[in-house]
Amino acid sequence: MIDRLYPLVLAPTEKAAIWGGDALVRRYGKPGDAAQALGESWECWDENRVVNGPRAGATLAELRADLGSALTGPIDPARTFPVLTKIIDARQALSVQVHPDDAYARRVEHQRNGKTECWYILAREPGAELVLGWTRDTTRDEYERRVADGTLAEILRRVPVEPGDAFYLPAGTLHAIGAGIQLFETQQASDLTYRIFDWNRLGADGKPRELHVRKAGDVLDYRATNPGAVRRLAYSEDGLERTLLIADARFLVERVIVRRAEAYLQTDGRPLTITAMDAHLRIDTETASVVLEPWQTLVTPGRIGRLAFIPGGEPTAALVVHPQPDRFALRKRALAAGVEAAAFGAFLAQFG
Repeated sequence: MIDRLYPLVLAPTEKAAIWGGDALVRRYGKPGDAAQALGESWECWDENRVVNGPRAGATLAELRADLGSALTGPIDPARTFPVLTKIIDARQALSVQVHPDDAYARRVEHQRNGKTECWYILAREPGAELVLGWTRDTTRDEYERRVADGTLAEILRRVPVEPGDAFYLPAGTLHAIGAGIQLFETQQASDLTYRIFDWNRLGADGKPRELHVRKAGDVLDYRATNPGAVRRLAYSEDGLERTLLIADARFLVERVIVRRAEAYLQTDGRPLTITAMDAHLRIDTETASVVLEPWQTLVTPGRIGRLAFIPGGEPTAALVVHPQPDRFALRKRALAAGVEAAAFGAFLAQFG
């Protein structure tokens, strides 16, 4: 049935959290009880189920096994779908934490990959901020001493945020999402998290949540790298207003704005993840048409080469994630659209 490929709308998976709120239900239209503290909506995940068309009820994992490269393109279909996207509502601050890189995850956790991630700020309360890195260079000895004596917060770097900001968090970056922030997260498909400090909160069982001080110490980057919001790259191509946010080798994240019916996006053979924002968005292929509700997500099989976007409002915006992107092809098209080579190179340089 490979010939019956079409955009696959996914049912999200909600995750309760002590730091969550009601925005996932009230603002983003996710199923669930608004009276319950919900922290995350997993939008694209290997175990999420398709809700439209003849493949309804199947998980992405099942479709990987069934469709193979027709779904995943050049990405190994035997491996977990390579990206996990989330909408996060942080009513309270998340714990201070860090994620391991691929090598540590394989060696210590016996998992295939670690976790590099990025954030796109959707909304924030006045004065909201992130914890992102250190105020100065530090060492493992100082880190462990300050965790033990409760003074770690003295050297945590705090960064104010605005809607539309994007932040890149390679593995090893100390971080925490602050209270009053809603964001869209894209990450490697891993939930490996080493919690360092949890603001002295108790979990649902009335006990402090587990900390992972030693493993975090193994993987932390102790340099004051001063990460802040990335410098975005905006240009127009094929009727789309494209703003590149993150262009790591693992994933490319962009915001697209559609103002007219003749707007197109090349997939480069990748299974794109597309999340509509505040308006309906219709996506057409040669053989199918799908309408996304606001804040609904779909995946396009990699064998589908080009997508047509039809706006449901003025303007209509979406967040698009390209797993393991073809950055050479992207550069070629960006330069053809008028982007200067130096500007494109400077944008990519932010991601190593």
